[in-house]
Amino acid sequence: WKTLSEKTDISPTFDNLFIKLPSTAFFLIWCFSVSILVCLSILYTMRCIFYFNMVKAEFKHHVGVNYLFAPWISWLLLLQSAPSFIFQNKYSYEYAWWLLILPVVGLDVKVYGQWFTTEKRFLSMVANPTSQLSVIGNFVGAHAAIKMGWRETGACLFTLGLAHYMVVFITLYQRLSGNNHIPSRLRPVFFQFVATPSMATLAWKSISGSFDVQCKMLFFLSLFLFTSLASRPVLFKRSVKEFTVAWWAFSYPLTFLALASTMYAQQMQSLTATTLAAVLSAISVLVFLFLLAFSTIKIDVLFNNPILKFSNDSG
Repeated sequence: WKTLSEKTDISPTFDNLFIKLPSTAFFLIWCFSVSILVCLSILYTMRCIFYFNMVKAEFKHHVGVNYLFAPWISWLLLLQSAPSFIFQNKYSYEYAWWLLILPVVGLDVKVYGQWFTTEKRFLSMVANPTSQLSVIGNFVGAHAAIKMGWRETGACLFTLGLAHYMVVFITLYQRLSGNNHIPSRLRPVFFQFVATPSMATLAWKSISGSFDVQCKMLFFLSLFLFTSLASRPVLFKRSVKEFTVAWWAFSYPLTFLALASTMYAQQMQSLTATTLAAVLSAISVLVFLFLLAFSTIKIDVLFNNPILKFSNDSG
C-alpha cells in the first residue's frame, strides 16, 4: 500500500490512481499488522517459557526450524514500511535494525552450519520449500540496511543470501531420495519459490540503485515460477480442502512479486509492464482480504487444530 500510494514513475493513468490511495488507510493497516505481530510474539514468548520442549522440537524439525526466521522477517518488513514520523531519529532505526538482524544472523550460522557439517542435517536430507525462509531473511535484512545507507552491510547480507539460495534452489530441483517431503496440507509453502527471487529483486534494486539486468533476471525467474505454480492447481487440491494457517503461505509471496512488478513497471514505463503490476497488485490484495476474512470466519477451526493443543507431558 505504501509503495503504490507514493509518487512513482509509472505511466500517468495508473500513477494518478495509485497516489489517491489515502495514507491514513496505510497507517491503519501498519498499526493492525504491528498489533498482531506483538500479540503473536508475546504468545510465542510464553510458549518458550512454559512449553520449551515444544520449541526444542521445532528447532529440530526440518520444517519448523525454518519458521523461526518468520517473526524476524515480519519485524524487518514492518520496520521498512514504518511511517516516517515514527523513526525521525535515524539512530532509533539503526538500533531496531540491529535488534532484529542479529537473531537472523544467529539462525543463519546455526542452520547453514548444520547443512554441511551435521550428517543427519545435510541439506540434501532436510531441504524443503520452507528452507528458503532463511534466505529471504538475508534479503530482507539487506534491503533494510540499504535504507540506512549501509551499502557494504547490505551487500554482505545479499551475498550470504544469494549463495545459499542457489544451493537450496538446485537441491530442491534435484529432489534427492533422502529429502524429507512435506505433507499435502503444507503444499501452499511451494509459493516460497516465488517469494525468494522476488525479494532478491527488491534487495538488489536497493543495492544497485536501479532496476538493472540482474533485477530483471530475478524478476523474470519469479514470474516464471509463479506461472508454473498457478498452472498446476491440482498440486494444491488436497491442501485447500480444509482451512489451515498454511493458506497464508499464498499471500506474502504474491505481495513480494507485486512489489517487484511495480519496480519493473517504473523502469519500463510501458503499458504491458504497468498492466502486469496492476494485475499482480490486485491479486495480492484480493488474496490477502480473502485470507483475512476466512481466518476470522474459521477461527474456531484454527483453535481446534490438534497441532495447537498442549498435552500435559509437553512441558
